[in-house]
Amino acid sequence: MSKIVVLDPLAEDGLKMMEDAGVEYDVRVGLKGEDLRLALMEYDGAICRSGVKITAESLEGNTTLKAIARAGVGVDNIDLEAASKHGIAVMNTPGGNTVSTAELTFALMLAVSRNVAAAHQSLVEGRWERKALGKTSFQLGGKTLGIVGTGRVGATVIKYAKAFDMNVVAFDPFLTDERAAELGVKKVETVAEMLPDVDYLTVHTPLTDETRNLIGDKEIDMMKKGVFLINCARGGIYNLEALQRGLESGKLGGVAMDVYPEEPCVDLPLFKMEHVVCTPHLGASAVEAQVSVALEAVEIMIEYLKTGVARNRCNH
Repeated sequence: MSKIVVLDPLAEDGLKMMEDAGVEYDVRVGLKGEDLRLALMEYDGAICRSGVKITAESLEGNTTLKAIARAGVGVDNIDLEAASKHGIAVMNTPGGNTVSTAELTFALMLAVSRNVAAAHQSLVEGRWERKALGKTSFQLGGKTLGIVGTGRVGATVIKYAKAFDMNVVAFDPFLTDERAAELGVKKVETVAEMLPDVDYLTVHTPLTDETRNLIGDKEIDMMKKGVFLINCARGGIYNLEALQRGLESGKLGGVAMDVYPEEPCVDLPLFKMEHVVCTPHLGASAVEAQVSVALEAVEIMIEYLKTGVARNRCNH
């Protein structure tokens, strides 16, 4: 019988699904280094979220593990090349947290535009700052949203933006003219092309060599004064030092982030700056999303171990 190890906290529904299917599994959270390497040699499958880092060293000498299922979209915490070298299929669950992440994107966009966090804090501290906060409070309707990445999450954000009567300009190397027309967006050929025109910019791409530091000082200089930047995708796509400089100079109207280059992250200078709203990687953390990705991860893992069919495979 196949054995599965759960390396990160997983919704109880996912664990129950394995029990009901008669699958043998262990929950071993917090493993790293040699402990993780040795543990992975004991199982046929591993299910993880973003907490554990499965590196080439983690898989060294492994001849047992057949598959890794990521309960979520991003697989940058898994060395895909090393997994392929060992014949290990890596699969993800791209559909489960689409709505959750898109909704948080809009929640942060609204919060930073309307000074929600600062307004709440002013009341907590006994101040009524309606007039002062209103001077830097802006509506979304009629504004232009630039979006990089038009996959599942990006497309859902576009749908929400249209409902808010925003104009949308989009870049995605895989976006066809037909799909752009279907989404109702203006398609551009480069990120730089959209930057001078946007009032808001949001990114919905993986973190790759191409997207790391996609937005830095040069790109911010190309934008209009008062632009808002939002990131619920992956830390590292925006250069943090450039964001800080943009806020200090007044070029940026605000920054809203849910993801960071290193996590957990609790001491970022940006956290203490005005016109910033940040959350601790909550994009996929809605209850419904956690259940959905857990069930999908268990389902595709069991399917692979039984049939060899690797649904949502991310490596070769």
